[in-house]
Amino acid sequence: IVHLFSGFPGVIGCTDGTHIPIIAPSVNEGDYVNRKSFHSINVQIICDAANIITNVEAKWPGSVHDSQIFRECTLSTKFGHGEFTGYLLGDRGYPCLPYLLTPYPDPEPGPQQRYNLANCRTRARIEMTIGMLKARFQCLQRLRVTPERACDIIVACVILHNIATIRGEHCPSEPNISSDPNHEHPDPPTDIQDGSAVRDTICHNRFF
Repeated sequence: IVHLFSGFPGVIGCTDGTHIPIIAPSVNEGDYVNRKSFHSINVQIICDAANIITNVEAKWPGSVHDSQIFRECTLSTKFGHGEFTGYLLGDRGYPCLPYLLTPYPDPEPGPQQRYNLANCRTRARIEMTIGMLKARFQCLQRLRVTPERACDIIVACVILHNIATIRGEHCPSEPNISSDPNHEHPDPPTDIQDGSAVRDTICHNRFF
């Protein structure tokens, strides 16, 4: 069961990346240094409106851009082949695609600003979900294992988070839903952003 988002038409999930710090690996050490100059795994997480993590990609070194992780993940291929009905929401670190809606970079007053506000408010759910995951599993503050082992631990934590959420277990501390301090949102590499027409249509039909 995927819990849908109210206030934004057709959205079935929100996606974001989060950096999980690790110790410096002995192999390909430089690949794991992210934009903030510490070693990490860049983890892509997608959640639904009930804070359930519906998809996780935990295998990429910290130097890899969010947009590349999404572009090369299996879920993106399935969306591209039309296997899902609905949209994902992402921040400006992702390209705007027909199935991945991002904010307008320079919104005009009116519908575009209202669209951006709704996009931002809806994406707060993924920030909250990541905060809950890290609050439940303090080991994710820094994993002192190999990258391969770190990825296994991250996925295990996601599974346990989902079980705890489904069972309604209390989160051990109030998650901070502000932007992840370990994660930046640089503009995606120049690419064909062919989702603009879809975004414009939704903006006109829903936020005009």
